[in-house]
Amino acid sequence: MSQTAATAAHKVPFGQKVAFGLGMLANQMFPAALGIFMVVLVQDMGFPGWMWGVLFFLPRVFDSVTDPIMGFISDNTRSTWGRRKQYVFVGAIVMGISFVAMWQLYRVDGVNHNFVYFLCWSIVFYAGLTLFSIPYVAMGYEMSDDFHERTSIMAVAQWIGQWAWVIAPWFWVVMYDPEWFENADTATRTLSIWVGVVCMLLAMVPAIFLPSRSTKDDTHLVPLTWANFGGGMKEILIGFKEAFGSVPFRKLCFATFLIFNAFNTVAAFSFFIVVYHLFAGNAPAAGIWPTLFGSVGALVTTFAVIPTVAWMSKKMGKKNAFMLSQGISIIGYVLLWFLMIPGKPWMFMFALPFFSFGIGGLFTLMMSMTADVCDLDELATGKRREGIFGAIYWWMVKFGFAIAGLLSGAIMSFVGFAPGAATQAAGAVDGLRLFYSGVPIFGTLLAMWVMHDYDLDEKRATEVHAEIERRKRSAAASTSQGSGARPWLQEHGLHLPAVEPSPQAGRTAAEIGALYAEQLRSGIYGLCFSAYVEGQGAGDQLTEAQVRRRIELIAPHTRWVRSFACTEGHELIARRAREKGLKTMVGAWISHDRDRNEREIDGLLTLAQAGLVDIAVVGNEVLLRDELPETELLAYIRRVRAVLPEDVPVGCVDAYYQFLERPALTAACDLLLPNCYPFWEGVDIAVAAQYLRRMHGLVQAAGGEKRVIVAETGWPGKGQPVARAVPSAENAMRYFIDVQQWARREGVKLFYFSSFDEPWKLRQEGEVGTQWGLWDKDERPKYGV
Repeated sequence: MSQTAATAAHKVPFGQKVAFGLGMLANQMFPAALGIFMVVLVQDMGFPGWMWGVLFFLPRVFDSVTDPIMGFISDNTRSTWGRRKQYVFVGAIVMGISFVAMWQLYRVDGVNHNFVYFLCWSIVFYAGLTLFSIPYVAMGYEMSDDFHERTSIMAVAQWIGQWAWVIAPWFWVVMYDPEWFENADTATRTLSIWVGVVCMLLAMVPAIFLPSRSTKDDTHLVPLTWANFGGGMKEILIGFKEAFGSVPFRKLCFATFLIFNAFNTVAAFSFFIVVYHLFAGNAPAAGIWPTLFGSVGALVTTFAVIPTVAWMSKKMGKKNAFMLSQGISIIGYVLLWFLMIPGKPWMFMFALPFFSFGIGGLFTLMMSMTADVCDLDELATGKRREGIFGAIYWWMVKFGFAIAGLLSGAIMSFVGFAPGAATQAAGAVDGLRLFYSGVPIFGTLLAMWVMHDYDLDEKRATEVHAEIERRKRSAAASTSQGSGARPWLQEHGLHLPAVEPSPQAGRTAAEIGALYAEQLRSGIYGLCFSAYVEGQGAGDQLTEAQVRRRIELIAPHTRWVRSFACTEGHELIARRAREKGLKTMVGAWISHDRDRNEREIDGLLTLAQAGLVDIAVVGNEVLLRDELPETELLAYIRRVRAVLPEDVPVGCVDAYYQFLERPALTAACDLLLPNCYPFWEGVDIAVAAQYLRRMHGLVQAAGGEKRVIVAETGWPGKGQPVARAVPSAENAMRYFIDVQQWARREGVKLFYFSSFDEPWKLRQEGEVGTQWGLWDKDERPKYGV
């Protein structure tokens, strides 16, 4: 495919970008109007500074707590409408109604009553904002997987959203014009109705017009039941830990926190500075200048900054565009100190084009970069968590915004500024001006330092996305890895002979548990070693401590250990197993990554030459995943065979039917190592062990005199059924008992899959893929003990 064609394939229709952008207009109009209306509380309604600070702080703290919970709910919702749309729609209604109600304040009710009334409705409003904004932002992250198209989506959305900041400052003019309204509190009561209703309708647009995929039958998602809610809260806490374990994401959060919340700490001061510094406290004389400050700045952002930042991002990359745009904004904050000149209010206009690059560039880039981080997280954890990442990102923003509200009141008190007073104490206005320029400059410089070594650039993002897609294709093809189940025996008419019922069929659960424990205590031939602990996944480095600890746990129960790779710490498995007197079947992980293949082969040969390999395995399900041509895999096998001594047999692990369909593969191996999973062929537990026996017999017949060792077999304890194969603790124990009894009776050698549960497989395989261990993820025995 050509580059042009590939790019076109990732394009999002412009109409969808606009639909998403209209939601952004609502998402920004509410806080834009709220910021202006809040001034009325102190300027006209008589609220003291501490009340103003509390009203900024408490609702936003509530908002910051509910955001990650909503992110978890949204990420795991199973419905015909998908994970997001229904919440966006309902949240829009709650926001609109509560915003109107919140501003129905009357002076005659008194300051204390109005304070409590406003605080209560603020909590409802912010609950609606969470219900809307977290799924809404996640919808934006999901719209494209293309590095630059994500920036285009966010640029269109921010362009439309910026009109909120163009329009909202004109509320100053309307609110204080007696030809419009008797007073400002009357104005807010009326204007809030227009803002609430219009924004409610705009916020519904993404829910109605953006496409979504049904998740009704998505088994990758955690069921949202009360029983799972405790686990869900744990998942939220784990999500926080994992998110902040991602260095790129941590940098995005901290940089946004510093810039946006430094800006918001002093944003409300612009009205006071214009009125009290430029017009000596005469609000009527200030006229529309406070409005022009906000409106012209927003217009510059809309028509100049956002298109320029999007262009810069394509030309120089997102990080460099961020650094340049924030550097330009610092120039703007410096100019605001010098160009706020009494008698010449028009002079501050020259600072606005520079000043506007700060916030205008911030969210255009940061929302796009967060989508890139979601890909990185999926690569590391196997989970797709736009909701939780968006929630955590906006949690940082909103929690900082709450702090900014407190700091605003504290700064006004510190400099001695009294809102609403006809005159101000000496130095109070200059103090406000000093903080107005100084706080954002300091926050921006810190943010630029945080971002100076951000390394998730276009090249790396493209590599991450390609690897995710490769894993998805591999998972779709893999039987032992889950979703690619293939009932091969049934397809080929190789039905079971007369079936004897499982000896466990009539036993109670307690009897099955006791028999399972007895079988495990008596020891088994071999175990597949699950190396990764919770929080790790494919590609992570294993530690000496975790390998040693897990080997010591399983050593009393098995004679052999099977490992799957020879790099990234997996080479430690054979060494620690040998220390415990265990035999080893050591695998070199072979894939489409030929450079890694060389490292894996070298690692296998090194371990074998050190006397740590009893059976050498070249590749695991390579043909099943269709990662290499058969001829290339055979070349790797022959290469290893040529180097190792004759007493170290060399083979390849793959689905059992690969050995039936590929005689060249069978011939190249010293012994045959089939993976045999009756579960993935949808077999009832009552006949599963006999189904395994049939698989083994077919491979044995294909290999002639060659030795056959079952490289993997097992049964999951939880998850989604496959046809008549049902995961459960009882069925997992029954299968283990039946298989071990058959293997001992007929002298069959097999490796049981697996030793420990593997949480990292959740995204690729759903819950069922994580539940094959005899021990759980915390290394505790799961069954019968």
